[in-house]
Amino acid sequence: MDAVPVPGEVLAVPERVIVAPVVGVFRPLSDTDVDLSEAGDSTLIAAGQAIGTVEGPGSSTPVRSPFGGFLIGMLARGGERVREGQPVAWLRLA
Repeated sequence: MDAVPVPGEVLAVPERVIVAPVVGVFRPLSDTDVDLSEAGDSTLIAAGQAIGTVEGPGSSTPVRSPFGGFLIGMLARGGERVREGQPVAWLRLA
């Protein structure tokens, strides 16, 4: 006899996190159109779009979203030290 799943047992989560590619200081991007440091769930992010940079000694590495979707919020603040793989932003898949 096959087991019947209980409601909530099968979870298809439409959210993803964007992680820091390297160790350093996180800086969210901001321009005249969108300030990503204050972005909410109405901000559409394209796959491959940079949402910030991580600055290290003598280098600046872009933080790019591997997913397209709506930005729910930033998990790291501007000026915060982050480690490689640390979530810096959260989005809902489009």
